[in-house]
Amino acid sequence: MRDEGKLEIGNRQSVGPYKSEGVMGMGNLYMPMKKSFLLSVFCAILAGSATAQNRPKTEDDYYRIVTVPIPEQVELEIGGLAVLPDGRVAAATRRGEVWMISNPYGTGNGKPEFRRFAHGLHEPLGLLYRGNDFLTTQRGEVTRLEDTDKDGTADLYQSFARWPLSGNYHQYSYGPVRLPNGEMVVTLNVDWIGHGGSLTKWRGWMLKLDERGVLTPWATGLRSPAGFGSYQGDIFYTENQGDWVASGRLTHLEKGDFAGNPAGLRWSSDPASPVKIRPEDITSTGEPMYNVAKNLPGLKLPAVWFPHTIMGISLSDLKEDISKGTFGPFSGQLFVGDQGHSNIMRADLEKVNGKWQGACFPFRKGFASGVLRLEWGIDGSLFVGQTSRGWSATGTAPFALERLVWTGETPFEMKHLHARPDGFEVTFTLPVDPESAKKADAWQASSFTYKYHKTYGSPVINNEALPIKGVIVSEDSMRVRLILDETRMKAGYIHEIKADGVLSATGLNVLHPVGYYTLNEIPDGERADGTGVTVFSESEPQHVHLVADAANTDIMPKRITVQPSGWGKGPDRRITIGTRPGLQFDMSEIRVKAGSKIQLTFNNNDDMLHNFVITEPGGANSVGEAALALGLKGSEQSYIPAVKEVLFHTNILQPETSETIYFVAPVKPGTYQYVCTFPGHHALMQGKLVVIK
Repeated sequence: MRDEGKLEIGNRQSVGPYKSEGVMGMGNLYMPMKKSFLLSVFCAILAGSATAQNRPKTEDDYYRIVTVPIPEQVELEIGGLAVLPDGRVAAATRRGEVWMISNPYGTGNGKPEFRRFAHGLHEPLGLLYRGNDFLTTQRGEVTRLEDTDKDGTADLYQSFARWPLSGNYHQYSYGPVRLPNGEMVVTLNVDWIGHGGSLTKWRGWMLKLDERGVLTPWATGLRSPAGFGSYQGDIFYTENQGDWVASGRLTHLEKGDFAGNPAGLRWSSDPASPVKIRPEDITSTGEPMYNVAKNLPGLKLPAVWFPHTIMGISLSDLKEDISKGTFGPFSGQLFVGDQGHSNIMRADLEKVNGKWQGACFPFRKGFASGVLRLEWGIDGSLFVGQTSRGWSATGTAPFALERLVWTGETPFEMKHLHARPDGFEVTFTLPVDPESAKKADAWQASSFTYKYHKTYGSPVINNEALPIKGVIVSEDSMRVRLILDETRMKAGYIHEIKADGVLSATGLNVLHPVGYYTLNEIPDGERADGTGVTVFSESEPQHVHLVADAANTDIMPKRITVQPSGWGKGPDRRITIGTRPGLQFDMSEIRVKAGSKIQLTFNNNDDMLHNFVITEPGGANSVGEAALALGLKGSEQSYIPAVKEVLFHTNILQPETSETIYFVAPVKPGTYQYVCTFPGHHALMQGKLVVIK
């Protein structure tokens, strides 16, 4: 259904009609009803309520996603968001516009009012409201926008701060973001030139920005810093997987820090640079980043690693929960968006030996498009600005603006995960059932890390199951201390803690029973003295989670990279397929004869990881979902699930590389499929393999 009506703003019309997905309401509805009908409705409500009480709880029971309807002619690919004191929302779009949105909360008639405030900008990816004006970061500058004649439209476009451009498509620029002390910061992407580069000055840097428009270099080692801001007065930023970046991560940046990607070090010899590391100091050994940092002062370790594909694939904005409880039980923690997985995660930080570290948890999935921007509304809800153009997302809409609203009901979650000298302590949002928490098979733990090298991403390495020696449940049943073998706790490793078997005092399962703690420093303090400990013997069952061997015999025969010896005359058909921007293969259809011998070369000429997988007819989506479910096993298995729907495949390929495989086309004619199963890609990156007689 569509509402073709117009909305008035002052003496001008706003745009319409509106996209109405996700908007429901009864309005002022009245009609006479018979008593028997009313009784049947009442009984149905009671029956539905009983069913709802018996079903498992979901994210939607605690945090509701509310769609802000967008007029059909507005392409609201959000790059920046700002919430004004009067409740209006300003949205900068990747198409170069800024829209003012009145009534974004859906009060009154339930429809927002859209008015274009500015246009003609070059892909702004940030927006800051300053009372009388806005600052927005275009590709090559921070621009000041002001409505000087107060007609609701910007008439002043002023260059506030600028930097040179190379024309490289990867030169995204973000911000500015205001810090609690009044300072502002911006960040600049590296270029993409096979591997990341810094073709123009300060690419790969975070820079401070003062009120005069003067830029001051602050830190480098950044690759794609789409999200940044403050937490308890310190600066943090989010990073995306790529060259020198094994997985998504959240890093605390102090002046002079080097966060790991060496492209920006091209400018470290500049007199204005606070960074002392030089490009020649960086070597690609493949050792864990923690090990490299021991011998490279200034290399800043992430405070929290977000395991790739398990938590997210392209981290975006971050926001500290300053709601003081109006948004639920996670005050003082960070919410972190992910563009590729269309979700929001949660980070719980602590300082150990003066350094930030902590855990990440799943929080809310199911957004309509790729989550890029987060802003607190004046009502305590969280606005979520979204876009997917060029950056695939599990959310299928090309863009969206949604609000996340707490229902008032507290979910049963691991609220805190803190390190102890002999293990970890989990604090829950609700009291646990002590008997369930004291069972050995209720818990599981493992540790792993990644390689630090110039290669795009990294497989999981050194994955090890960690037996839990015992637990202590606190007297108030809010905390559980997990006691591990101290010799197995590893600084520099990510520790996975699962609580699949723990129940609340009222019988609820943990909504998200997994957390990933980045252990940079093992804390001092008292060890468990045995009081109140439920000891687990080595013979008691515990879940063990280990990465599978990549040489899985069930899947390897489906990848043949040497021409079979029986093909004396060679292949019947040679095919070369590549990629094009927007997560697409450069051929949408391939036609082959049934039973023919095929040599297929897949060229990954993109700037991210891809594979090429041929599936049974209709199998692309299910194979893609199965690849996503591989978790920590995924990278070791090239995201190829061991399922019958997979017929043939390449391995995961680095950018600008290729692989050739050999196979015999199916003998049964039909429309088969090919797909990239790297998590987050399969929804868009598909094609048809048509087998004919």
